[in-house]
Amino acid sequence: MEKQCVNDIEAPKMSVLNCIDLSNPDINQSVSLLKQACLDSGFFYVVNHGMSEEFMDKVFAQSRRLFCLPLNEKMKLLRNEKHRGYTPVLDEILDSENQAHGDYKEGYYIGVEVPEDDPEAEKPFYGQNVWPAPGLLPGWRETMEKFHQEALEIAIAVARIIALALDLESEFFDKPDMLGKSIATLRLLHYEGQMSDPSKGIYGAGAHSDFGLITLLATDDVLGLQICKDKDAKPQIWEYVPPLKGAFVVNLGDMLERWSNCVFKSTLHRVLVNDQERYSIAYFVEPCHDCLVECLPTCKSENNPPNEWAMGCGFV
Repeated sequence: MEKQCVNDIEAPKMSVLNCIDLSNPDINQSVSLLKQACLDSGFFYVVNHGMSEEFMDKVFAQSRRLFCLPLNEKMKLLRNEKHRGYTPVLDEILDSENQAHGDYKEGYYIGVEVPEDDPEAEKPFYGQNVWPAPGLLPGWRETMEKFHQEALEIAIAVARIIALALDLESEFFDKPDMLGKSIATLRLLHYEGQMSDPSKGIYGAGAHSDFGLITLLATDDVLGLQICKDKDAKPQIWEYVPPLKGAFVVNLGDMLERWSNCVFKSTLHRVLVNDQERYSIAYFVEPCHDCLVECLPTCKSENNPPNEWAMGCGFV
C-alpha cells in the first residue's frame, strides 16, 4: 500500500517530468517532448524561458515580505468581489470530500488591472487589484506587475508549442479573442509549515485540477507538490514533483482537456507540507471572456467524435 504521509520513513515517490527548453532552436524536439508530457502526466518543466533567476528571487522576496506582515495588516487587504487580494489560512477548501479543514495556506490574488470606469471592468476576473500601500511595501506593486507581464509572455510561448503538439497553427491560441486579451491571474502562496496528514484530512492544498488553459508555477526549494496521473486508480498513487531552480512547472487545465477532446489531460494535484515553510507563485492563464471553447478540429474524427461536453461552450 502506498505510504501517504509526508513524514513516512520510506523515500517519497518522485515524478520524472520532461523539460522543455524555450531557447531550443529545434522546435520539433520541443513539440515531441511536450506532447509526450501532455499525454503522460499533463505536467512538465519549462526552462530558459526569458525570466531571470535574479528577478524570480526578487519576486519571492517580495512575497515573503507580504506574508510576514502582521495578520491585522494582511486582513486590510482581504480578497474582494473580483477575487483580488489576501486569502487567510483555512479560507479555501479544494477537496471537500477528503479535507477535515480548509487548506493550510495563505494566498494573494493579482489579476488583469482594468480601471474602474472601463466597461471591461464589469466582466468577471477583470477590475482593479488590491495593492498594499507603497509606504508599507515599497516597490511591491511594480515587482508584481512586471512578473505578471513577463509570465504572460512565457505562457504564450508555451501555448504556441501546445498548438503545434495538437497539429494546429502555432498562433492558434495567440489571437485577440483568445490569449490576446487573456484572463491571467497571479497568485502568491505561503504554506506556514503545518504538518500534512492525509489520514486525518490535513493538507497544505487539497487535491484538485485547475480549471483554466494552463498554469505556470514557480516554487522554492521545499518539496510539497504532488501529482496523481490516474485519478481513478484505487488506491491513488501520488508522486512528488521535485523543485527545479529557475524553472516553471507547467500543468494543463480542465479547459484544455475539454478543448482537446480529452487527448490531453488535466491532472489531479495537491500539496503536502512537512513542518517546513513553503512559498510558491502560481500563474493561471485562460482565454478572454468571449472565446468559444469547442472541440478542436484536429482532435475529432469519425472514430473519435467530440465528447458531449466538448461540443462548444462560451467562456464566461
